[in-house]
Amino acid sequence: MKVCKFGGTSLASAQQLKKVAAIVQADTSRKIIVVSAPGKRFDQDIKVTDLLIELSTAALTGQDIQKPLRQVMERYEQIARELNLGNEVVTLIENDFLQRLLADPSHPVLFADQLKAGGEDNSAKLLAAFLDSLGMSADYINPLEAGLVLNDFPDRVRVMPHSYERLSSLRKKETISIFPGFFGFTESGRLRTFERGGSDITGSILAAAVKADLYENFTDVDCVFAANPKIVENPIEIQQMTYREMRELAYAGFSVFHDEALMPAFKESIPVCIKNTNNPEAAGTMIVAERLHSKRPVTGISADSGFSTLYVSKYLMNREIGFGRKLLQILEDEEISYEHIPSGIDNLSVILRNHQLSPGKEARILHRVKHELEADDVHIRGDFSMVVLVGEGMHNTVGLAARATDAIARTGANIEMINQGSSEVSLVFGVLKHDEEKILKELYKEFFSPVYSY
Repeated sequence: MKVCKFGGTSLASAQQLKKVAAIVQADTSRKIIVVSAPGKRFDQDIKVTDLLIELSTAALTGQDIQKPLRQVMERYEQIARELNLGNEVVTLIENDFLQRLLADPSHPVLFADQLKAGGEDNSAKLLAAFLDSLGMSADYINPLEAGLVLNDFPDRVRVMPHSYERLSSLRKKETISIFPGFFGFTESGRLRTFERGGSDITGSILAAAVKADLYENFTDVDCVFAANPKIVENPIEIQQMTYREMRELAYAGFSVFHDEALMPAFKESIPVCIKNTNNPEAAGTMIVAERLHSKRPVTGISADSGFSTLYVSKYLMNREIGFGRKLLQILEDEEISYEHIPSGIDNLSVILRNHQLSPGKEARILHRVKHELEADDVHIRGDFSMVVLVGEGMHNTVGLAARATDAIARTGANIEMINQGSSEVSLVFGVLKHDEEKILKELYKEFFSPVYSY
């Protein structure tokens, strides 16, 4: 059995849904299909999820909801019309959105979440109706009824362990199951959504639950590339990589697959294949527990901006028991997680994601660290990028870090931070944001240039 997830571009139009149907029809083992909300049809288009955010904002602020609601419905109506599905499914979808708009607005986050989830939910209903019209016997699956159980608000959303047993019954279904991604329900029936890339997470959960032979993640690219093709010209294709490599690359900016989505598949050793809806015959990229040895030590290079550094300095810090714990407690009090903590004997830096900070939080953190920890110097700088080299062969390669730092030096950029995990699968460089692209290009040239002999 295969579990397939189709992203927003794969559901963006009637033409794209026809491609999805052909892919499902071509392989009878593709029994569980996870869908995103309709995405962009062209560069200047708006995703349905973004339209739903506008709709929720209008509803919560007392503005006229008719225009954003009409924009949402026009997307589904156009797809249904071009697929010759008639008015029944359109009426079903419209009534669903109208019902969601009647939800309790007293908690704005939960109100917006249940409205956004309508994008995936109604995308699943539309695809199920289309496959049925082709005689393929497909059923829309409600995540609440199927048993996708999430933890309670306000803790960070995660799947509850007993969900896997409940969802495993989908393996017994003879019909094709069309499952909306991105959301699930608490035991009390409250809808909650995953973070960005939530449909990837749903697909991985289902693949683990039914112990699928393969989890196919259909996107709009043929495979995973060794570097961002928008920055590096014609980067090489990655045919096979490990879970750890994909996790590290996804963390640092590879948008093709959400890093959190790997965990359920990883735990059950379910192989994952990244494929292209627009070119399904391409082999794609396989993500597995272990891969064949490669002479190339670096598998991929990625970069991501949006980082800040909390810098703390105090003389004899290394002798002060509990200093690190107290510092992290201050961050926990502000509901902030950290990414890296490079340190010296009298100073340390805590790398944070910018989106977690606000002017108020920054002021409170600086004040508490200065006065409660009696720091000599504390400040926050917010213009950092993380550039990451990833590869299972890196820990067996002598001089790799030297080659990387030499390549960065050739760009004239300064390295603000270096961090290597104990697994030695990745090497992270903190650099200034404006240097990110030229560093990425130079590192790619260093480790993937055809003139280098392995």
